Amino acid sequence: MKLTLDTIARCTSGYTKKKRDESVEHYLKRLTHLYLEDRGIDEIGDDLALCRNLTVLYLYDNKLPKVPNLTYNHNITHLYLQNNQICRVENLTPLRKLTKLYLGGNCITVVEGLDKLDALQELHIEHQDLPPGEKILFDPRSLVNLSKTLQVLNVSGNNLDSITDLLCLRDLTQFSASDNHLTDMKELSHLLSAWRYLWRLDLQGNPLCHKSKYRDRLIVMATNLEVLDGKEITETSRQFIKNWQASKDERKRKNELALLHKNTDLGSLGEKDLPPVSIQRHASIPGYIMPGLPRKQFEAVLARSNTLTSSAPPGLRGDKKVSAPRYMLFIRTHIWSTV
Repeated sequence: MKLTLDTIARCTSGYTKKKRDESVEHYLKRLTHLYLEDRGIDEIGDDLALCRNLTVLYLYDNKLPKVPNLTYNHNITHLYLQNNQICRVENLTPLRKLTKLYLGGNCITVVEGLDKLDALQELHIEHQDLPPGEKILFDPRSLVNLSKTLQVLNVSGNNLDSITDLLCLRDLTQFSASDNHLTDMKELSHLLSAWRYLWRLDLQGNPLCHKSKYRDRLIVMATNLEVLDGKEITETSRQFIKNWQASKDERKRKNELALLHKNTDLGSLGEKDLPPVSIQRHASIPGYIMPGLPRKQFEAVLARSNTLTSSAPPGLRGDKKVSAPRYMLFIRTHIWSTV
């Protein structure tokens, strides 16, 4: 269905009804709000250009294949285009006063064409109908421009596994990224440290929500957070979690300090400071250890020992095994007889 003047005239609020003697052109010129939602509209045409003072335009739940040409509607501040068939963000450059843009439920794969919107405060681009395996992407130029003004961002249901590209949006107060594939708590911690004005956060339906103490950790990370996943954070619970975290950090600090002192003490010990080494001596083995002899006496003893085998008593000759005590007694007797 194509938008016509008649449709426009019938889609206004009760406060802006056309007067009897008023021309259509004059009537359209003074319109500020236009309610064209759920009309089966698939083409806008040029008639919308007559609404020069339009500030709020409702075009959601239609069949629009693209963002309509709004060159002459430069006073628009709120634009509702959810649940259409839009595949690309375009034709928005003339809308320099636009503060709220709703594009959820379309087929947009790249967030672009927003680099001229210097007043945009809210961007809702959730649940795009994306090709299998793809995720929504962000044009760096648009992000740089949005970083100056954007306060509310909704990117839920867009297959996102990382949101580091959004780090530059430091003025965010509300952020929703539910039903994505976010898993990295460290990445989230880095972002929350940059988003100091954030008071509402929604991450329901992401894998990281199942991590241990997920809610407590986020409350500690984001000191200004008031609502997390749709639940209010009371001051009592915030203080309790902060005290618990402070106690945990203090115990960790003391353990690290004690370990450091221990390592320092060991490293500063000199040779004189080392504790004595205790050597456990075994009980003496029974037997005789021959004292040192003068060289001539030693050679004589050595020569004498070579004849011991031949003169050994029965039981000590040949290759027969002899018990140690008997052999030692034999050696002891014959050696001393030569000294």
